Amino acid sequence: MDLQKKSLEIHEKLRGKLEIKSKISLNSIEALSLAYTPGVAEACREITKNKSFIYKYTIKENTVAVISDGSAVLGLGNIGPEAALPVMEGKAILFKEFAGIDAFPICLSEQDTKKTIETIKNISTVFGGINLEDFKAPECFEIENSLQDLGIPVMHDDQHGTAVVVLAALINSLAIKGLPKEKAKIVINGAGAAGIAITNLLFKYGFKNIVILDSKGIIYKGRGDLNKEKELIAEVTNLNCIIDSNSNSCLKGDLKTALKNTDIFIGVSKGNLLTQESIGSMNKDPIILALANPNPEIMPDLAKEAGAFIVGTGRSDFPNQVNNVLAFPGIFRGALDIKAKHITNQMKIAAAEALASVIKNPEPNKILPSPFDKEVVPKVAEAVKKAYIEN
Repeated sequence: MDLQKKSLEIHEKLRGKLEIKSKISLNSIEALSLAYTPGVAEACREITKNKSFIYKYTIKENTVAVISDGSAVLGLGNIGPEAALPVMEGKAILFKEFAGIDAFPICLSEQDTKKTIETIKNISTVFGGINLEDFKAPECFEIENSLQDLGIPVMHDDQHGTAVVVLAALINSLAIKGLPKEKAKIVINGAGAAGIAITNLLFKYGFKNIVILDSKGIIYKGRGDLNKEKELIAEVTNLNCIIDSNSNSCLKGDLKTALKNTDIFIGVSKGNLLTQESIGSMNKDPIILALANPNPEIMPDLAKEAGAFIVGTGRSDFPNQVNNVLAFPGIFRGALDIKAKHITNQMKIAAAEALASVIKNPEPNKILPSPFDKEVVPKVAEAVKKAYIEN
C-alpha cells in the first residue's frame, strides 16, 4: 500500500489526529464541583484581581494556537481552510509529541489580511503563543508584524522555522567544507516567505554575499516590479548593487546566471528547476539545499553526479532533511517556559547554533539530527531561553 493511500485510511479511521483529554477525572459530585460550578468561580475571581493569573489557573501557559487560512499550504497552494485542517492537526500533534505543548488547530475562513489580524488578536487570550502556518506572501509579513504587540510569542513557522534549520545546516556544512561564512557565495531561489526569512537570518548571522531570485529572475535594486518586501531585500543582496549603486552594475538574469562561481544553492521554490549543468558551473564542492516539496529542485543523486559535496532536501527519505520540526517545538518550548513576549533574531540564531551542535562530528550525509533525537528540543529550548534573558 502506498504512503498516500495508507495516510488517507488512517485519517478516515481516526476522524482526525487530535482529541481533548481532561486533566481531572469527573467521577464524583466533588470533582464536578471543583472543576466546574461552584468551585471554578474562585479561579475566575482571582484572575479578575490579577490578569496575569491566567497563566496560573488555566491552559494558557502551555498552549499554542496553530493558525492558518489555507492560502499557501506547502506543495498544495491556496487550498482553503477546510483542506488545510489536516496539516494544522498534524502540526499540533508534533508540538505535543516533541515538546509536550498543547496545540490547537484553527483554520480561518477568511483571507482578508486586516480581518485575519483582528480575529487572531481577539482569540489570543487563550494561548501562550501563536504559530502562524501556511499564509501566503506578501500578506504573511504584514500579519506577523501586526501581531507583535500581543505580549505572547508569535512566529510564522514557514518563515522562521525554515530559516533556523537552514542556518543550522549551513553552520555544519561550512564547518565540514572549511569555508568561512563571510566568504561564502549564496544563491537563494524563491523570494516568498521562506526565501526572504532565510536571507534576513543569514545576514544577521554574518553572511555577506547573497543573491536571491523570484519567478522573474535575480532581484536587484531598481527592478521595477518588486513588492515592499522584495524592495527591502534588494537593498542588502546582490553584492554588485551594494558596491556600485548604479543598477547597470547589478547582477541580472536567471538562475543559471546567478549560480556561476558560487558555493551554496538554497531552493525554496519549485521542483526540478536546478540542472546538473548549473551545479557544474558553481565553485568546487558546492552545497545544495533543494527544499521544494514534494519534489526538490534537483534529486540528490543527480546533484551528487554533477559535483555537489553536500545535499539536503525537505524529504525524510533522503539524508539531511531540512525539516521545520527540528526548530519550532524547541523554540516555542523555550519561549513558553520563560513567558517571552517575542521571538527575537537572537533567539532564532541561538536555536540554529544549538541545533547544529547536536551533531558532534558533522559529515556530508549528517549535517542535521533526526527529529526523533531526544537532545534536540531541550537544547534548542535552553538556548532560546538564554538568548531571551541576555537580550
